[in-house]
Amino acid sequence: MHSKVIIVGSGPAGHTAAIYAARANLEPVLFEGMMAGGVAPGGQLTTTTEVENFPGFPEGITGMELTDKLREQSERFGTEIITETITRVDLSSRPFKLWREGAETDADEPDTCDALIVATGATAKRLGIAGEDQYWQRGMSACAVCDGAAPIFRNKPLVVIGGGDSACEEATFLTKYASHVYIAVRRDAFRASQIMARRAINHPKITVLWNTHVIEAKGNGSALTHVVLQDANTKETRDLDVSGLFYAIGHTPNTAFLGGQLETDETGYLVVKPGLSLTNVAGVFAAGDVQDKTYRQAITAAGSGCMAALDAEKYLENLAAEEHERASGKL
Repeated sequence: MHSKVIIVGSGPAGHTAAIYAARANLEPVLFEGMMAGGVAPGGQLTTTTEVENFPGFPEGITGMELTDKLREQSERFGTEIITETITRVDLSSRPFKLWREGAETDADEPDTCDALIVATGATAKRLGIAGEDQYWQRGMSACAVCDGAAPIFRNKPLVVIGGGDSACEEATFLTKYASHVYIAVRRDAFRASQIMARRAINHPKITVLWNTHVIEAKGNGSALTHVVLQDANTKETRDLDVSGLFYAIGHTPNTAFLGGQLETDETGYLVVKPGLSLTNVAGVFAAGDVQDKTYRQAITAAGSGCMAALDAEKYLENLAAEEHERASGKL
């Protein structure tokens, strides 16, 4: 199947790109994935319960509801959505080739496109501790900025796991809402910059738990009530009463299927030209968290999806003009 534009990814970036591309009559095809990266179609948004910072929803909206609305709007304007995962691509020449899961050899017929928008996001790292599955989004999260203001966390003790800048930043952010914030650091020092570490250590509402592993999440069946801590040196354990646990141990950008054909930075995020969505391969664009390790918000992802669609539209227009000139002998 050949398309003018293929979008890989179904979060706010992918669907916003689809909406703009469809309204430009580019007839986009969006591959939303089937548990790609271990996450349902819709990406990290589907792991968030209440979304209160996305404009247009003054009463808030759940992550799944917002995902459904984005999908509905994409389809309304003519986007074809395919619930399959792209596992391999060939970007060496145009049209670009994409293979679906289960059809990954050169002998299998690929999907092809003239422009490709990569919006596959970044998956938050988890520790997989005991109780994690039961209490995920029932007190456990990987995004303090997204979830920290939720009623279940207000005026309650919370714990952040991590030792880098993100952990210090998220812990400091959570002090606006929490009664107290603990930072569990597995070593005896932060990996964070000195200024961020000092800010966390000196904050009156933050306690740093050095040489500490969180090994289990416990609760009352419906919500997290405490965690089990283990001393990294003595291996002794103790309980800590908290109503929220936030992972701040990094994200993994979902780029494995690209096979190293697009330029990435030292942490694996796709590199785009400043202020644009253009990658190092002409005709391939990146949007959302797969190229954004700074903000990682639904609204910024949506904005970059708009940029990618507009950049792709301009690219295709220029491509058509060049082909017309070539056909008429002007090139």
